[in-house]
Amino acid sequence: MPFSKLGLAPEFIRVIEIQKYAQPTPIQEAAIPAILDSKDVLGIAQTGSGKTASFVLPLLTNLKESKPLKNRHIKTLVVVPTRELAIQVREVFQLFSGALDTPIKTMAVYGGVSINPQMKALMGVSILIATPGRLLELERLNAINLSEVQTLVLDEADKMLNLGFKDEMNEIFDLLPKKRQNLLFSATLSEDLSGITSVVLHDPVTIKIGEEKENIELITQTGYFISEEKKGPLLRYIIKSQNMKQVLVFTSSAFKADQVTEKLRKNGVDAMAMHSKKSQEARVRALTNFKNGNTRVLVATDIIARGIDIQFLPYVINYELPRSPKDYVHRIGRTGRAENPGEAISLVTPDEANHFRVIQKKMGKWVTMVDGETLNLHGF
Repeated sequence: MPFSKLGLAPEFIRVIEIQKYAQPTPIQEAAIPAILDSKDVLGIAQTGSGKTASFVLPLLTNLKESKPLKNRHIKTLVVVPTRELAIQVREVFQLFSGALDTPIKTMAVYGGVSINPQMKALMGVSILIATPGRLLELERLNAINLSEVQTLVLDEADKMLNLGFKDEMNEIFDLLPKKRQNLLFSATLSEDLSGITSVVLHDPVTIKIGEEKENIELITQTGYFISEEKKGPLLRYIIKSQNMKQVLVFTSSAFKADQVTEKLRKNGVDAMAMHSKKSQEARVRALTNFKNGNTRVLVATDIIARGIDIQFLPYVINYELPRSPKDYVHRIGRTGRAENPGEAISLVTPDEANHFRVIQKKMGKWVTMVDGETLNLHGF
């Protein structure tokens, strides 16, 4: 079914044509009509499946003809776990809203930057995208009013709960009107998410598109057995010997991300680090340079990775393994998207070997392993 048959405003169809989106993805085809009909929705779909546009387009269509509320009274609230995702969602809203004769004012708020400019800019905002902590700060300062929110969206709902936002989310729910439309989107349906859906959602339309393991079929996976002290030389050997461009490297901590980045630079590999201890300006600059192809390697932690959405990313390298198989699939799922093949590489120490076997078993796919100790890493 083409976008033109889904009931969206014609202004948005023109933008879709300019952006050259051929057909709606399965999550878009299922969610857009339900949201236009003001139903609650639980959308479970893989990362990169078009979830953001599946709620942005119908929400803007519904808001297009509606009257504005009193100043600082928010109509649509989108809650996300990270600053990067907040910025990314705002960009999608602004892309389509800009096609209207009178664009709907949209804003993203998040911590790590001064709150005063955000407070001033909230005048006339109808759609607010926010991280939980900053949202509550603004509400306590009477900078916003959430009592008339018509639609609540929880994007990456699974990760938000896993990252420990549960208490903040309960506080936010208490500030919202009982009668509202609720939209929850997630890559997975965890036990935590199952619990919250019974409280938040009312007779929802449940949409489940595919399984995570299906998202990795286009990804070539390789693992290297290697000692901890040789991980750095092996990483540089892999990148240089294969002449890799646009490589996303995962570490488990901000300290390690900085350390790996520094070593790459010292050895002639252009790299930038991106993690929660970096300033917002530094994080935006790092991501922009990486997306534009101006930075060869981006070294990031898991919490930051939620905001990294690059359609044609060719390489992902796990410098350190994540704690859970789900996080592993999410990491490597940054590549192999939109029907384009990708490559995922994991550096596995002897201490991590058993954990990596568990990851592979849960994933349902065994990874080709190479003995990195046999490689000549001299000079790397």
